[in-house]
Amino acid sequence: MDLLNTLVEKGLRRELPSREEALAVLTTSDDDLLEVVAAAGKVRRQWFGRRVKLNYLVNLKSGLCPEDCSYCSQRLGSEAGILKYTWLKPDEASKAAAAGVAGGAKRVCLVASGRGPTDRDVDRVSKTIGAIKEQNADVEVCACLGLLSDGQAERLKAAGADAYNHNLNTSESTYGDITTTHTYADRVETVRHAQGAGLSACSGLIAGMGESDADLVDVVFALRALDPDSVPVNFLIPVEGTPLAGEWNLTPQRALRILAMVRFVCPDVEVRLAGGREVHLRTMQPLALHLVNSIFLGDYLTTEGQEGKADLDMIADAGFEVEGAGTTTLPEHRGGGGCASACAPSDGAEAASDGAGAASARTDLVTVRRRGAGTDLAPNA
Repeated sequence: MDLLNTLVEKGLRRELPSREEALAVLTTSDDDLLEVVAAAGKVRRQWFGRRVKLNYLVNLKSGLCPEDCSYCSQRLGSEAGILKYTWLKPDEASKAAAAGVAGGAKRVCLVASGRGPTDRDVDRVSKTIGAIKEQNADVEVCACLGLLSDGQAERLKAAGADAYNHNLNTSESTYGDITTTHTYADRVETVRHAQGAGLSACSGLIAGMGESDADLVDVVFALRALDPDSVPVNFLIPVEGTPLAGEWNLTPQRALRILAMVRFVCPDVEVRLAGGREVHLRTMQPLALHLVNSIFLGDYLTTEGQEGKADLDMIADAGFEVEGAGTTTLPEHRGGGGCASACAPSDGAEAASDGAGAASARTDLVTVRRRGAGTDLAPNA
């Protein structure tokens, strides 16, 4: 396929494809799916070999968020039956993080619901970062605390944070359709705050909240221009009690095409398969490893993920290897250093789909998290 040959050549040169080429990836047929995966896989292996970076989420504060993001089970007015608790103490968060590190995670992502941290919250998270680093000096720590005010990114950096996550989520033109309590520009500004403080920036998207193919391309091109070190790709988990609970349009094939498009547009960036992979890719998850070079181990913020051992078995069976703590993630021309992955999947996105067949609702695959942080039960790691 001439399109795929062109995209591979551009990816190996780190050259931006045209919008038309990116859109064409999303409209390829299911019959051509394996060719699309194989082509994007060449670009992935050029920059990241067969390594898979593992990341582990710790939800520091769950629920009761004042923002109205339609996809989120922690949103203002959410009727989802999720765990709700206030800030974990530093030792509690450190214990939760240690479970992920023991399971093979190279990065711990500290997430808290809310519009953004107060200065007191930054102090609290700084102590948590210190507690985690004291136990595991080599682990990368990424914070995801919402919108940052002036000086807060610098304080997190000084406390030992390696990265900051704040997703763009969707295109600028459709952002007001999913959130009204803050703007797309607010999100861009926070990513720039993180970059300006010397933190490794992590920013991604949620695919499937009613957006068109053009919207998906818009947000991925915007991310390429913003130049984060890592781009998490979430697929909507339609949690009951949220406005998007009825959105079940994504097929595994559609999800793979989205991941391939992201890899072609962001060839040398860490692309993470984040929230919703178990729900929407299901048995086709191993194919996604040919497109992404990073995944989350264990559970998400408010929903359960695949068992940690199953993730490790999947990686090994597919012929990939877990990236070790002594290995740099990013290619040398991007600085090489280990801050190339990131945080906080939103409990994900599924794709709206021009041309994709509607998938049956699989509500049996959505399980609210009842273990790990904020509970007395052992975490999934």
